[in-house]
Amino acid sequence: MTDETPPDTPADVSTLSYEAARDELVDVVGRLEAGGEPLEASLALWERGEALAARCQEWLDGARERLAAAQRTTSADAASDQDDDGEDA
Repeated sequence: MTDETPPDTPADVSTLSYEAARDELVDVVGRLEAGGEPLEASLALWERGEALAARCQEWLDGARERLAAAQRTTSADAASDQDDDGEDA
C-alpha cells in the first residue's frame, strides 16, 4: 500500500491570496459535505481545509492589524491637530 497524501497539500497554501484560499476552502467544504470520498481522500481534504482556513485567518489578521495601525495614525494626527489648535486658547 502506498502513501496517498496528495502532493503539495499544505506547502503551497502559504502562497495563496485570501480570495484564492477562500474559494478553494469553499470547494473543499462542499466536497466534504457531499460525501462519497474514500476515507484517506476525506482526511486529506480535511487537512487541506484546515490549512486553507488558517491561511484565510492570517490574511484577515493582517488586514485587521493594518486597519488598526491606520486608525491609530489617524487618531494621532487628529490629536496633534487639536493640540495645535488648543495652544492659542
